[in-house]
Amino acid sequence: MARRIDSYLKDLIPEEKFAFYEMVRDFGDAEIAPHLLHWEREHCLVPDEAIRKMGEIGLFGLPIAEQYGGQGGDHTDLVLMGLALAYHSQAVAITPGAAISLGAKPLQLCGTEAQKKAHLPALAKGERMFVFGLSEPGRGSDAANPQVTAVKKGDRWVLNGEKCWSTNARWASHVVVHALTNPTGPNGKRSTCFIVPMQQKGVFYQEMQGKKVWEQSSTGSIMLENVEVAHDAILGNENDGFKVMVTTLNGGRLFIASLALGSLAFALDKTRVYAEERIQFDDKPIGRFQRVQDVIVDMDIALERGLTWLMHCCRLYEADKLSREQAAKVKVDCSRTASDLLTLAMEVCGGVACFDEFGLIRHHNDLFVTRVGEGSNFALKDLIVRPLRQA
Repeated sequence: MARRIDSYLKDLIPEEKFAFYEMVRDFGDAEIAPHLLHWEREHCLVPDEAIRKMGEIGLFGLPIAEQYGGQGGDHTDLVLMGLALAYHSQAVAITPGAAISLGAKPLQLCGTEAQKKAHLPALAKGERMFVFGLSEPGRGSDAANPQVTAVKKGDRWVLNGEKCWSTNARWASHVVVHALTNPTGPNGKRSTCFIVPMQQKGVFYQEMQGKKVWEQSSTGSIMLENVEVAHDAILGNENDGFKVMVTTLNGGRLFIASLALGSLAFALDKTRVYAEERIQFDDKPIGRFQRVQDVIVDMDIALERGLTWLMHCCRLYEADKLSREQAAKVKVDCSRTASDLLTLAMEVCGGVACFDEFGLIRHHNDLFVTRVGEGSNFALKDLIVRPLRQA
């Protein structure tokens, strides 16, 4: 059965980009889908072999310039990868997705030439992976005022504190630490980002236990105890950490929206097929009943609307015209709508929707992450409403 999402993407993107999407889609069908249920039942992370294969087809180097060994792609390519892989599993999609949008991307946008030459070629091959150390225990949404500190000591900086919810921590070679460096400075000028090797003395990692969403994705806590780094470890400028963070999260929120729409696309296809196969009252397929049709049509409308909006936002991002409010809006709407509709899809399918092999329960659980990842929807609405208050 043809995927509904494919018909919409064909009209929204150029042929060469649709060909790239098809390549990633086919990779997911061949290398991810056949193994996913086993990975879930064994409660294992994405295997190293799968990560290696994603590196071989160039996924980790998508937006990295060709001069550094990357594919020279743009943010649309990253989002298309998210749509294709999230159709099967958000946890798989976020592995290269976070490595790019929260790892390689801030380095490419804010790094010095020396930093780019030192790290981007290995990042492009998937041989090295950066994680973004932003969230902290009890301080997930107040990202402008980190509790992790960096204090100058001669010509070096000493970092202390803890980061959590760090995606890809298990495979990380370096962590970009967002730390408080100027406590009395003006808002937006209090923090600095540092590139810290995970093998540095005083850096400790622990996988977060008990997580029931994105189960195949690594999510870790990273502790820093008197970690010393040189001044050239600063990413961006001193006391400009908030700027680095905002630049990073704008693109990351578009990727989160792509994960939500990938899950919605899967749920739409699964539900519309099941609705035609499931025979009930008077020997009719349940897809002939209006209430069931309402759910399927609403899913279809939401998918087309979300894809159209997301592709528009990608074009704005690439032209450096995407505002924080616009990125927040598309992330909030796609995650909320997909999550709400998937619950209705599970009601349509009934008890079978609770089984892992049917697939809907995986996407139902993972869609919760899209509502809180890269800024919770409640927190982002406060950002979205600010221009409305000024009108």
